[in-house]
Amino acid sequence: MKKPIVTVIGSLNMDLVTQTNSFPVQGETVIGNHFMTVPGGKGANQAVAAARLGADVHLIGRVGDDAFGEVLLKNLTDNRVIMSNVEPVTDCATGVATIILHDHDNRIIVTPGANNYVTKEYILQHENVILISDIVLLQMEIPLPTIEFVLELCDTSGIPVVLNPAPAHQLSEESWQRATYLTPNETEKELLFGKEPSRYLREKLIVTEGKHGVSFFESGSLNRIDGWSVTPVDTTGAGDTFNGAMAVALAEGKSLAAAISFANAAAALSIQKLGAQGGMPTRQALEQFITDNCP
Repeated sequence: MKKPIVTVIGSLNMDLVTQTNSFPVQGETVIGNHFMTVPGGKGANQAVAAARLGADVHLIGRVGDDAFGEVLLKNLTDNRVIMSNVEPVTDCATGVATIILHDHDNRIIVTPGANNYVTKEYILQHENVILISDIVLLQMEIPLPTIEFVLELCDTSGIPVVLNPAPAHQLSEESWQRATYLTPNETEKELLFGKEPSRYLREKLIVTEGKHGVSFFESGSLNRIDGWSVTPVDTTGAGDTFNGAMAVALAEGKSLAAAISFANAAAALSIQKLGAQGGMPTRQALEQFITDNCP
């Protein structure tokens, strides 16, 4: 079977993670317990998830001309993501997420850096790869005008788009309608679309609900796919795994329900290991997990 072509347009970040037992007040210096750098960014995460499940994955994005950018490019290449559409920005820093872990909670500062240079003009330079795609996957860590332009381009060209509206930002009603599917979590869904979304958007919404599974409308009826009973180790990246896996399944021609079920299993498997990308399964591992756990 021909590999599906999935194009991910989104962010590449280096996550700078510090764990501490004492959170500093203003002007205070404390000693941390642990520090690590972890490749991240929702675009990069979703690209890795899709590539591990067997798709030909093109990533369109930007990094800075610095050491972090070099590390991110190598990591994605090692994960078989096609990187010919990721270009460094001269005299610009790679995007970073500064994450402080304290008392089973986190505080995060995202500095977009080179991600701000994923512009309409940059998309037009890489339009050809979009037009040969079976599906396009978007998130919201790049400029909003770029997202709206990609939605218009894909709608005009008949390319299906999965838009993961995270972090949550409002777009025009016209832009929401141009997406084929919208994949918010429960919080994002209510913040962006309210308790009762318009009938024009309702059947586009695929709402991830953590351990409770996924809900979606199809042919006017509300459907639910239950969550898997697993012991979570780290839920970071579960949403990115879900989106990457669903994009692959839809590009392969699976029905909506089958694609959501496939992605739901991938997310459940991913949270049993540490790290956003660390737990993202291969196709073989996912199929074995489904076989072993289905009645």
